[in-house]
Amino acid sequence: MTATLPPRVDDATIPIRIREVARKRRSITPGRRVFMVVNAVILIAFALACLLPFVNVLASSLATPGELATRPFILWPETFSLDAYRYILSTPTIFRALGVSAIVTIGGTLISLILTAFMAYALSKKHLKGRRVINFLVLFTMLFSGGMIPTFIVVKNLGLIDSLWSLIIPVAINAFNFVIMRSFFQGIPESLEEAARIDGCSELGVFWRIVLPLSLASIATIGLFYAVYYWNTYQSAILYINSSEQWPIQVLLRQIVIVASGMNADDSAVEVVPPAQSVRMAVIFVATLPMLIVYPFVQRYFVKGALVGSIKG
Repeated sequence: MTATLPPRVDDATIPIRIREVARKRRSITPGRRVFMVVNAVILIAFALACLLPFVNVLASSLATPGELATRPFILWPETFSLDAYRYILSTPTIFRALGVSAIVTIGGTLISLILTAFMAYALSKKHLKGRRVINFLVLFTMLFSGGMIPTFIVVKNLGLIDSLWSLIIPVAINAFNFVIMRSFFQGIPESLEEAARIDGCSELGVFWRIVLPLSLASIATIGLFYAVYYWNTYQSAILYINSSEQWPIQVLLRQIVIVASGMNADDSAVEVVPPAQSVRMAVIFVATLPMLIVYPFVQRYFVKGALVGSIKG
């Protein structure tokens, strides 16, 4: 009994067949075309839902008092007015508050990244004794906390009242950010670390030369989370900072809005102080602008760092 050999295929026809298969795969079926259209409509609607309120805030901050009174929703002011920005920038204290927020944001983000990275790397090792207990204690804080009054007592007993350290140390490590970074470290192949140890690297050398370069996406993502949190610090500053000279920008802008609202109640000050609504919109834009400037530089790491860390967990 003789075996039947498959028909011989001419080598010259292989590239042609590959192109035909690729052409068929690139062809868009009616169902796929409908899906792409619906998907595009949904994404555009979602993008507009996120973008239009911010455009309204910016346009309202630049509108005149008469236009604010007649138009409830503004996307493009008919007459531009910078009175609200002149008002909130007329005092040098706002620049001092911006400096305080910048110091807290930069310093707090660096400290939080260092502490979170060290802790996440250590607790990502399965051979660490007591690892399960420590991880449980960290995750426990995501569900239960000591509360405002116990935290205030701890901060007071540490002598941190009226100090910028009170805005950093109590929140130096966030449990959610720790979980994401730990999960990312667990996804790094152990063979790379073992090879580095064989070459003579210490544990700190492995962490600095192998782990950190491979974790830039996760570090950039966690850094963005921390930076946004520190920049928006408000409640902690209200509780722990008594001196107005150390107020961050969020607290100072709140005071500006309160003063503007109170002065608008007086008819004699209407021509001097812009409408409270215009001031509020300008305050929102000024407080949001720094994060909008920083975000594009870390946006390319954001999705990769957040998704990879969460999926591998």
